[in-house]
Amino acid sequence: MGRVRLRSKILLSLLSTSLGLTMGSLLVVRRSVQKQVRAEILQDLSNSVGTFQNVQQQREASLSRLAALLADLPTLKALMTSGDPVTIQDASADFWRLSGSSLFVLADRSGRVTALHTRTPGFTRALAQESLDRAVRDEQTEHWWFGGGHLYEAFVQPIYFGTPSRKNLLGVLAVGYEIDEEVVRNVERAAAGQVAFGYGNELVVSTLSEAQRAQLMAKWDSLAAAVGPGPAEIDLGNERYLRATMRLSPAGSPGVVTLVVLKSYDQATAFLRQLNRLLVVLGLATVVAGGLIVVVISHTFTRPLKNLVGGVRSLERGDYAYPLPRGGDDEVAEVTAAFARMRQTLQTAQMQLLESEQLATIGRMASSISHDLRHFLTAVVANAEFLCEARLGRREREQLYREIRVAVSQMTDLIESLLEFSRTRESLRPMYGSLEEALLRSVEAVHAHPNFHHVEIEVYCDGPTEGWFDPGKIERVFHNLLFNACEAAPPETGAVRVTIRNENGSFVIRVADNGGGIAEAIRPRLFRPFVSYGKENGSGLGLAVVQKIVQDHGGEIMVESTAATGTVFKIVLPNANPPDDPHGGIPAPGLVQIVRKR
Repeated sequence: MGRVRLRSKILLSLLSTSLGLTMGSLLVVRRSVQKQVRAEILQDLSNSVGTFQNVQQQREASLSRLAALLADLPTLKALMTSGDPVTIQDASADFWRLSGSSLFVLADRSGRVTALHTRTPGFTRALAQESLDRAVRDEQTEHWWFGGGHLYEAFVQPIYFGTPSRKNLLGVLAVGYEIDEEVVRNVERAAAGQVAFGYGNELVVSTLSEAQRAQLMAKWDSLAAAVGPGPAEIDLGNERYLRATMRLSPAGSPGVVTLVVLKSYDQATAFLRQLNRLLVVLGLATVVAGGLIVVVISHTFTRPLKNLVGGVRSLERGDYAYPLPRGGDDEVAEVTAAFARMRQTLQTAQMQLLESEQLATIGRMASSISHDLRHFLTAVVANAEFLCEARLGRREREQLYREIRVAVSQMTDLIESLLEFSRTRESLRPMYGSLEEALLRSVEAVHAHPNFHHVEIEVYCDGPTEGWFDPGKIERVFHNLLFNACEAAPPETGAVRVTIRNENGSFVIRVADNGGGIAEAIRPRLFRPFVSYGKENGSGLGLAVVQKIVQDHGGEIMVESTAATGTVFKIVLPNANPPDDPHGGIPAPGLVQIVRKR
């Protein structure tokens, strides 16, 4: 874990204290307000349920009196004496309109429904007959009828000929009101909250939105089973409610009618979120103001330490000229003076070390170059002396001449490799050309070597290979890699595989051989100059030159894999196409396989 500055420690201490106090205040205020809001919502729920019960009792009393008055009308009794269902259905419409009810049902003395009137369709005569039969069996005046998605509170009243004491039954009258959207809205206003009515395990009507209604319907079974005066929480969508559930149907009824009153807890606590934001803003303002004050005060004490730390970091980057003020006589000034003396000592020691390293590097380079040049010059001198022999034939002289040219070419390559390290990236001469053609020229040049006639070289090009690069230097990269691969390949079964693919705007080149892999001793410094292993005449510059050329082109080279079964070098070169023609006027080829074997 990194060190923390003194100023940062002071700021963090103040920040922690301020945040702790702010969070503590927020929690205390939030808990207190939540408790108060919850108590108020519970009281509102209780008042809402009580208000609805009072309204419901008044409605039931009014509907009961209406049923009794209608059943005692002489004109209605006279209508029931006709016994004709069609006449009763038509003539009873006036009585239904007079009652102002949502449901009006007449049945004869046998209990068969002879007239049915409703404000909304869906509640059929069969449903009315079933509900009336159940009401007659229960021998109660108040009933809840449900069918076709409609819920009614109905009152049943017998119609007698003469006085009820004579028990001369003419029929049965049932009037009721539907729990519809209008009733629900009236209940919503009276309860000051969302309401929902249900029959059994089915939600009939509510004031909720469609999404909340669907979620409430999914939870209706548990709500209907949890009827009671105690409130409970329920989540509908992203909003939290407190609910109260009450049963409207009398005990022993076949269908349970349930009313659920919902009070939004989130809406009631909306002001609490505003208060929280205000407290957070005030807390942050306090932290910022305190932080600024601490910064101003602590700057005087921490500035000398900051300068000293800057000097240490500059020394880490190799900068020995970073200014260090030395004023004062405290402990920090003493440390600064000691650091300045140490920095001067390190600078002197480093310069001496660099001079020694440069001399050692020059010595190693001179030793390696002199050894290689001496080897090549020996071959040139020896072959030149042989050429002076008069008895040599034409074929022998040509052979000696070729060997002299090979030695001279190798000396030229060695000198060119040394010069490559002194050239900058600006020395590149990019031209628009084909990597495939440069690779094929390198293949031909490597195959011309007498020791590599047996090596099979396969070239695969996937996609276009045209781009901007320095052909001569790229050809040198291919030549060095192929030369090393052929040297590593087995004498009789040597095989080298080169692939060029166009991937994501770059050329990905892989050179693979089936040799014995790279020696463990040189893997960490494989691309350094004068690093060679197991080669009789190796200069150790081939891969170093390859790396520099690839980097000058903006690419990179790496050893992708090496093992006893072979080695794979991977090169990634950026593909800079001409702006007017991304393929250089050449159609993108498919996978091309070229095999060279001599």
